[in-house]
Amino acid sequence: MDTNSPSLKSDMFTIHNQRILKGRNVPARRSGSGWFETLLNSHTNISSNGEIFQILERSNISAIKQTLDRVYNLDFYTSAAKNECTAAVGLKWMLNQGLMDNYDDIVEYFNRRGIFAIFIFRRNLLRQMVSRIANDFDRNLKQLNGTHKSHVHTIEEAELLARFKPKINATDLVSKLDSTNAYITAAIEKMKRIPHFVVYYEDELGQ
Repeated sequence: MDTNSPSLKSDMFTIHNQRILKGRNVPARRSGSGWFETLLNSHTNISSNGEIFQILERSNISAIKQTLDRVYNLDFYTSAAKNECTAAVGLKWMLNQGLMDNYDDIVEYFNRRGIFAIFIFRRNLLRQMVSRIANDFDRNLKQLNGTHKSHVHTIEEAELLARFKPKINATDLVSKLDSTNAYITAAIEKMKRIPHFVVYYEDELGQ
């Protein structure tokens, strides 16, 4: 299975426990992880450094561990850093950003450093697919004054982007949704050896 397929991307938030809670946010793409991370960072004592694994930082397992060390040794400075006492620190990590390719080494690292994961998914995979297609469309068209926004902040922006009505091939729709569900299930199975819990976007919105 091609784990780089846009429909199969997932994220995760990680957190570590040495007095400071260390964690990782692992969501699926367009799963509401941006909203969830904003919620975390609204807390005075929580710092989530966002999606930091670019191509260089995930080029091999050594680079991945060096990046994680910077985060969990509190040597990674971003706008998420707090002036108050830090109770939890973490990052957002897409499943296809080297995580699933190196999961044995990463599981060992997480367990050694006391890190737990928050998997973030959507129950409605069809809505997630539509959101992904619409996001990719805007990335190319840049409808908001020539800029692309993955997350809108006003009703006007939301209404403008909602004008796009994607066309979906119904012939292979079910197989794509089944593949996405299978990928998510496999990811949780592979990472179950570390402390974790699963969050569904729709459930959190209902709270």
